[in-house]
Amino acid sequence: MSVREEFDDWAEEGRDKGMEERHWHTAKHALARMPVEAGDVILDMGCGSGYAGRALRDTYDAGAVYGLDGSPEMTRNAAEYTEDPQVGYVVGDFGSLPFGDDSIDHLWSMEAFYYASNPHHTLEEIARVLRPGGTFYCAVNYYEENGYSHGWQEFISIEMTRWSAREYRDAFREAGLSVAEQDNVPDLEIEIPPKSEFPTEEWDSREAMVERYRELGTLLTVGVAP
Repeated sequence: MSVREEFDDWAEEGRDKGMEERHWHTAKHALARMPVEAGDVILDMGCGSGYAGRALRDTYDAGAVYGLDGSPEMTRNAAEYTEDPQVGYVVGDFGSLPFGDDSIDHLWSMEAFYYASNPHHTLEEIARVLRPGGTFYCAVNYYEENGYSHGWQEFISIEMTRWSAREYRDAFREAGLSVAEQDNVPDLEIEIPPKSEFPTEEWDSREAMVERYRELGTLLTVGVAP
């Protein structure tokens, strides 16, 4: 199954909103760090419901905000969630971003980068479209150090890239992006029951749940274009 087919199905089932709700727990903290100024051009790569781009538009008075997704149904849904003429959505491929050189001020991607068929080339494309000093905020929950995520590949037909934090840093630098920061953004909103209630249906111990959400959380890597 292709990216388009997989996520068209998700969008038709309404799972775009479910992803938005789950991702927002950590996304809002990472988005708050982005140095967006009024009028900046934003690209949300793998936009899903488009929540991140709309948040940046509303909070920072960003200029044009583009959401790119490989699924036409995802972009169709996202367009229905806003009436803002400065926010638009396009169907596109991570390996060939439909934007000119030095045309984007800031690029955001949440839980989507690892679907790139050639992640190294995708980073080269990101470096190409970013203006000098532009930033790429890459947020992922599926990464090597997060052992709790390793089984996700079983539930999706698209091949996913599972890099370590070090591999993300190395790949950013190989593509010409400086690594400004990298850290783990904890999920502080998932409720963790008291120890007496474990094991649960999904967790053997409270310690494991704390590690997953409070310590590992979302891996955020920030790259800056030269």
